[in-house]
Amino acid sequence: MSEQIATSSKIPVTVLTGYLGAGKTTLLNRILSEDHGKKYAVIVNEFGEIGIDNDLVVGADEEVFEMNNGCICCTVRGDLIRIIDGLMKRKGKFDAIIVETTGLADPAPVAQTFFMDQDVGERARLDAVVTVADAKWLRDRLKDAPEAKNQIAFADVIVLNKTDLVGPEELAEVERTIRTLNPGATLHRTTRCALPIADVMDRNAFDLDRILEIAPDFLEDTHHHHAEDVRSMSFEIRGDVDPEKFMPWVQDLTQRLGGDLLRCKGILAFKNEPRRFVFQGVHMLLDGDLQRDWRADEARVSRAVFIGRNLDREAIRKGFFATAA
Repeated sequence: MSEQIATSSKIPVTVLTGYLGAGKTTLLNRILSEDHGKKYAVIVNEFGEIGIDNDLVVGADEEVFEMNNGCICCTVRGDLIRIIDGLMKRKGKFDAIIVETTGLADPAPVAQTFFMDQDVGERARLDAVVTVADAKWLRDRLKDAPEAKNQIAFADVIVLNKTDLVGPEELAEVERTIRTLNPGATLHRTTRCALPIADVMDRNAFDLDRILEIAPDFLEDTHHHHAEDVRSMSFEIRGDVDPEKFMPWVQDLTQRLGGDLLRCKGILAFKNEPRRFVFQGVHMLLDGDLQRDWRADEARVSRAVFIGRNLDREAIRKGFFATAA
């Protein structure tokens, strides 16, 4: 009984993972904006020189901590320990912690932190690893991205997102593929990550014994490798972008690069537009809309990130800068 009390007094931590563009930020925004009366501390990790994920996260009341030195599972683990240590000193101000990893992260070293670091383990408990999977692109990513496979295998809860983009037969095949990697995880089918928050938060679902079966060295401090051929490039225009130049350019870019452009996203200041334009893309699929107004104390800066293989950095840089108003 005393052990149960000790465990219940620890702050729950949800690790939110999933490959580039699967919908992690969409799910995070749903969690933060729903009327649940709870307060969350959010730790986001961005792969690239200019982090914009914290700007894509809604919820002015939440505290967002950004780690921006690459892979969350390498040097950033020290940042994770430091941030959680700081949060513990303010316990009572929030109900849970959410760690959103970069799409290129293996979730195992993140989860390891809660077992390998004594101070963290004594005050926080890993509640669940929640993986968002892209129903349209998951099978392709499982072939060429070891991180995607690990994200599925380590999940306690799998949110199979974008189910509206595939037919019933393809969806059934994707689910069979997932079950070969992880037969035990709870699986939810979603469109735009629409599901009850109770399905992903406060699940008390992390099963160490199951993880040790698939990764016997989980509790050992092993070195991590990730896809070295994937590169991130970030660009910033200090001022407005002309939408009549930008939209045709980015649509042409995504069509030409196709499978090599894994992900693109950005927050842009459009000429003569008081609201921020947020765009996100996965391969040749693009989505964007106008969101909140630029604040009076906020510089109108247009930022974009492109992640993929065999990308011509200079050509993309020139193309983006040519869209300046």
